[in-house]
Amino acid sequence: MFKTVLPLSSIIGLRFLGLFLVLPVISIYALDLKGSDTLLVGIVIGGYALTQMIFQVPFGIMSDKLGRKGTIITGLLLFCIGSVVCALSHDIFSLMLGRFLQGAGAIGAVVTATISDVVKENERGKAMSLMGGTIAISFAISMIAGPIVSAYFGIASLFWITAVAALIPIYVTVKWIPDPPKIHHTYNTKFKVSRILKDVSILKMMLNNFLQKGLMTFAFMIIPITLTTTYHWEFSELWKVYMPAMVGGLIVMGPASIIAEKYGRFREVLVLGIICFGVAYFFMGKTATAGLFVTGVAIFFIGANMHEPIMQSLTSKFAKVYERGAVLGVFNSCGYLGTFIGGILGGAFLEKINLNQISTAILVIVVIWAILIATMPNPAKKRAAYLKLSDISRDKLSKLANNNAIDEWYINETEAIAVVKYSADKIKLEEVKNLLK
Repeated sequence: MFKTVLPLSSIIGLRFLGLFLVLPVISIYALDLKGSDTLLVGIVIGGYALTQMIFQVPFGIMSDKLGRKGTIITGLLLFCIGSVVCALSHDIFSLMLGRFLQGAGAIGAVVTATISDVVKENERGKAMSLMGGTIAISFAISMIAGPIVSAYFGIASLFWITAVAALIPIYVTVKWIPDPPKIHHTYNTKFKVSRILKDVSILKMMLNNFLQKGLMTFAFMIIPITLTTTYHWEFSELWKVYMPAMVGGLIVMGPASIIAEKYGRFREVLVLGIICFGVAYFFMGKTATAGLFVTGVAIFFIGANMHEPIMQSLTSKFAKVYERGAVLGVFNSCGYLGTFIGGILGGAFLEKINLNQISTAILVIVVIWAILIATMPNPAKKRAAYLKLSDISRDKLSKLANNNAIDEWYINETEAIAVVKYSADKIKLEEVKNLLK
């Protein structure tokens, strides 16, 4: 499993490294560019998310229809071109264009869907956690390296690093990523938006991703600006805030992932992370000392790192196999919409409304958010039976669609097996086998 997932995780990790590397410092940098104001800075920070949101679903559907590897390479090339445009920018609008191009390479859902394709059901949680952990590690490295590298070599150097970080995964994709197995369904094979709109759990996960990413982007708008203007920190000192915050986040990431994946406590981990967001914004908005503000930053990153490794995994558990690319595309689009709106609102309100008032509004949102997630069920006890096609009757597979104990089934033509997902509390493995003899 690790041999298959590590190359895919490295692709998504390097791509997110490129996106995250500039986050700790881009608001200060963009504010000094020609033609800039706080609203335009907010668009620059969240701008890549707008095109991510637009292209996430088309990329996911394209990968379902035309193949994962070619779609991944196309997205990485777009991301590289956007990074070069950002590196060469001398005004706020060319920087904005580059950020839009970076976001056009919307491959997050495609990589996640590829992992779902090549990893067995009973190992998929570990695989998704590994990918989420890779994203979190990229996030941690970026928070520390971004301020240090930009202080010595300029922020344009971060975009050149980002461009290179987009090219390396292309080689990894060609050399190390296996072709997904040929999957064949005989029922419900068409993606239907109506089915997702009726699935309350999927809708709540989309809302969770929207709010988490929105608050995260807003945080990256206010943290560097507040530290340098209100508390008079030097630009080169920002890493002193991000480093301990990320260390704390990395410490809780492992236990949070284990509790969610191994013990099935996804809902509880998500709620705890939401509480961390609320406490963080209370400290950042309602305290008047640098020490308490930095404490809020640390709590914020702890909450973010509790969420990141498990959100995609949990969403994939609620989606059918034939729609994973599309469902995860919609899920990621919601997150990117949150990123864009978080940047816009941060730029629009930071100068007009004080941080204390903003934090009050966020606390109200957090309470409602926590209640919604607390009422979401943890995934049912699902199991997957891997049955050789030679041992079963194909004709009887279609009858499984009428059995409420069977979640779904599909045929892996490449490995000559039928995969049947079922509820372990409703039917036993032997009963599943007997249905197909």
